[in-house]
Amino acid sequence: MKISKALIIFIVLVGTFISLPKQGSAESGDVYEVGDIVLNVRSEPSSTGPVIGKLHKGDQVIAFNEHYGWLQTYYDGEEAWVAAHYLTKKKENTITKNESQELMVTGQSVYIRSGPSTDFAIVGSATIGDTYSMVETEADWYKIKLHDGSTGWIASWLTDKSSKADASEEQTGKKTGTVAEEVKGVSTSSPLDGYNIVIDAGHGGKDPGAIGLNGTEEKTVNSQTASEVAKVLSAKGATVIQTRSKDTFLSLDRRAEISNTYNTDAFISIHYNAFPVQSVQGIGTYYSSLNKDHALAEDIQNKLSGSLPLYNRGLFQEEFRVLRKNNAPAILLELGFLTNPGDYATIQTTGYHHQVAEAIADGLVNYFH
Repeated sequence: MKISKALIIFIVLVGTFISLPKQGSAESGDVYEVGDIVLNVRSEPSSTGPVIGKLHKGDQVIAFNEHYGWLQTYYDGEEAWVAAHYLTKKKENTITKNESQELMVTGQSVYIRSGPSTDFAIVGSATIGDTYSMVETEADWYKIKLHDGSTGWIASWLTDKSSKADASEEQTGKKTGTVAEEVKGVSTSSPLDGYNIVIDAGHGGKDPGAIGLNGTEEKTVNSQTASEVAKVLSAKGATVIQTRSKDTFLSLDRRAEISNTYNTDAFISIHYNAFPVQSVQGIGTYYSSLNKDHALAEDIQNKLSGSLPLYNRGLFQEEFRVLRKNNAPAILLELGFLTNPGDYATIQTTGYHHQVAEAIADGLVNYFH
């Protein structure tokens, strides 16, 4: 029996329409986890929509709506969409009601927000020792009752109720609150007393950063310098938050998120450089915003160039994501070329990291005072 081409097309179209998943509504607060894939984040619920970011295995998202197999969430504070069939619902992480229990703030100076993410507006602040009643939990955020009767959200890792144990969990993509380690200053008369400084050791984990002479990995040198900087700043009275103190991988957005969680006064990302031409050498400081970051960059670079024996490359303005996404004044330091024999020899000396730390501390004192 012959069937007309028009009838065949009609049957195919009807079958396709029937097979489409219906539009639904994901319950607000449902948490989904990314499977074994790098998942595109799009601005529209379509495979042809512009890609605005990427998620990796173990990353979690909160779904607010569903549209024909796409889940609506938020990415960098903007509405975004991800394909639902690559995600697994995490029932145990949905918003849960709790019998009222007390928690105490352990962070030195902490923001309280209108929702369970650093994307939400700041509605208040808390200091170490403050206590609140906890009424709900969502992933690694707690909803608390404020003293005026209103409510807000606080990061669990900044309270005594944190259930997270180790920063290395971040390497698996799990959300964890302890990636930021706080080092409290001890001297109330020190020049950096009362200031919160985030020190970010660049790269880490699966990301080695630049590869220098003798196969030296940048991530290792970054960690050595960051650790020394944290010690020196703490000794001068600052409260220091390290984005990582172990060999763990953190996304650029996560590093900025840690900074934005605290009442941060300055964010400093520690890096070392590399270049195919070995003669390229020196130290430089990068900033993003002329109004927000330039003064900090200038004070730090001046002290570095005046204290270190390496060539002064000066200041550079770049739209680095870890700087651009930071609410606080933020800079990125390139503290020498691991591929230049002269720089490399200096960087390997035991005193270099301490010289860097003292110069950064002096630059911060100039900046704040």
